[in-house]
Amino acid sequence: MNTVISIIVGILLLGVIIVFHEFGHFLMCKMYNVAVPQFFVGFGPKLCSFKKGETLFSIRLLPFGGACQMASIENDDVDPERTINNKKPLVKLCIYVAGPIFNFIMAFLVSLIVIGFVGYDSPSVTGVIENSPAYEAGLRPGDVITRYNDMDVHLGRELAVELRYNPIDGSPVEIAYERDGEEFSTVFTPTYNRVYRLGFQYMLDDSFATVINLDEDGAFYKAGVRKNDIITEINGEKIGTGNDLKGYFDRNPVDKNPISVTAERNGSEFSFNVLPIAIEDYDAGLYFNSNYRTEIDGLSVIGYSFYELRYNIVGTFKSIVMLFTGKLSSDEVGGPVRIVEALGETIEATEDEGTFIVVMNILNWIILLSANLGVMNLLPIPGLDGGKIVLALVEMVRRKRIPPEKEGIITLAGMILLVIVAVIVFFKDIVGLFT
Repeated sequence: MNTVISIIVGILLLGVIIVFHEFGHFLMCKMYNVAVPQFFVGFGPKLCSFKKGETLFSIRLLPFGGACQMASIENDDVDPERTINNKKPLVKLCIYVAGPIFNFIMAFLVSLIVIGFVGYDSPSVTGVIENSPAYEAGLRPGDVITRYNDMDVHLGRELAVELRYNPIDGSPVEIAYERDGEEFSTVFTPTYNRVYRLGFQYMLDDSFATVINLDEDGAFYKAGVRKNDIITEINGEKIGTGNDLKGYFDRNPVDKNPISVTAERNGSEFSFNVLPIAIEDYDAGLYFNSNYRTEIDGLSVIGYSFYELRYNIVGTFKSIVMLFTGKLSSDEVGGPVRIVEALGETIEATEDEGTFIVVMNILNWIILLSANLGVMNLLPIPGLDGGKIVLALVEMVRRKRIPPEKEGIITLAGMILLVIVAVIVFFKDIVGLFT
């Protein structure tokens, strides 16, 4: 699949997710008799359009965004009783929240397909360093983690996100786990010692072990490895996928010894001698699965699809918090252009592995983006659904409608802010394509 087709697929996926979101608003408008003059996908000049009933449906030039335009008091040709302004706050609330809810419904339905076909990432222990705190506490490879401190754990990625958001320190860690059908719990305190790091991140899936991020002060970068390099061999062991690479490190934890790495870059192979960098940090000596999938069937598919949805929702919220607290760099945040680029790279990286793997990766992207769009629209920012929800709640508390002109000013200010942010993100994405 060439780059152009990959980009087209990415744009179509974003369009489908946006249409599903706006359809939630549209359905509630019809239910509560609110007129909808326009329903469009994209922004800018119309590419094509048709009218059904009172609504003009259209597709526009710029394929990012869309809207279900609800009638307001400014629409002189609409019965005032059918405008959003004259509806009760509870009705407004139902209409505004419908878009994000439909995104969550979409993410759940797609999760049913993915979990049903390839299963879930069991939070099982893959490695325990001898004499480490986790080892002394009784944890062994094969144990399945069910609780981490106060958090129930169902997916390995849930625990991975939690540890990124709240890295271990000198505080005691309580873990509940399952072994041979029996439940156990233990407590241990991570020790402060010397650990070795390579300073890179890679695709943790069944596609190529592609380097997706590098610490410029890290061992990989200093050795000459660069972003988008594909790791094909490490210390003489062939690496076919990101899962293979993770499996290697699970069996061979990084220590002070040099590592021989072979990587592919633009069709050519390069060899690197990487010297791990020592870091003084807290360590538990515990490794767990956050990617390999375990197949399941029956009603368990429904339960784990809910966990998948929850993981993506909670992960998005935590990413937002990390961004504002400085734990996540703004360089790691991208807009539609970067999303389409990353999706295209995923498709191209997995097309040699067969149509099934490509489809599963695309579906995983739909889950992520749909949940992400739902969460982002719930943020209490004027111009977004979350901002409108806040205004509806204010009306409910005041038992009095907010004057339309004031609501318009608030919404306009929010829209201007959103446009400025969108332009900045778009510019960063475009610059990123050429750097």
